[in-house]
Amino acid sequence: MGRWPAGAQERLQDAAIALFAERGYERTTVADIAGGAGLTERSFYNHFSDKREVLFPDQDGFIAGLAAAVTAAPPERGPLDAITDALLSTADWFDERREAAGRRRRILDSRAELQEREHAKMAALDTALAGALRARGLADPSAALTATAAVAAYRLATETWLADPQRRTLGHHLRAGVADLRRAAQAW
Repeated sequence: MGRWPAGAQERLQDAAIALFAERGYERTTVADIAGGAGLTERSFYNHFSDKREVLFPDQDGFIAGLAAAVTAAPPERGPLDAITDALLSTADWFDERREAAGRRRRILDSRAELQEREHAKMAALDTALAGALRARGLADPSAALTATAAVAAYRLATETWLADPQRRTLGHHLRAGVADLRRAAQAW
């Protein structure tokens, strides 16, 4: 038996997103989130340091997993392909959570402090992916440039995915973004 109730983190996340969307981020308290999830404030703090962090669950694990996938990619996969493959491996998971991702995006867009946190998350991803490319033997500045460009393509793919009226997959948008990146690089 686990130390905390099964599914508590996910319930807290779902409750937080619903309450932030309904009441606004500022007017929602940790007590509100915990109550909405059927848990105590203490349970909330077992999973998150503050209400902001509920919007960024397991960020370190997500980034570490992507970096590990890039490092472990077959040697014949080029640097951008290795990163693209790693990002594509997460696309189905996000597609299954599209509605929650859209609500989360609107919440992040509503607060400068949350946007700042999102930018820090993307910067950490960029740094980790560049490190993974270096571990594969790609020297700087190529490792840093490739990681930065790939993260930019990922951010754009996520934005277009959430706004897509045809509801195409995140994988579709990521592939299109990387293809655009390749075309732009060749045009230089």
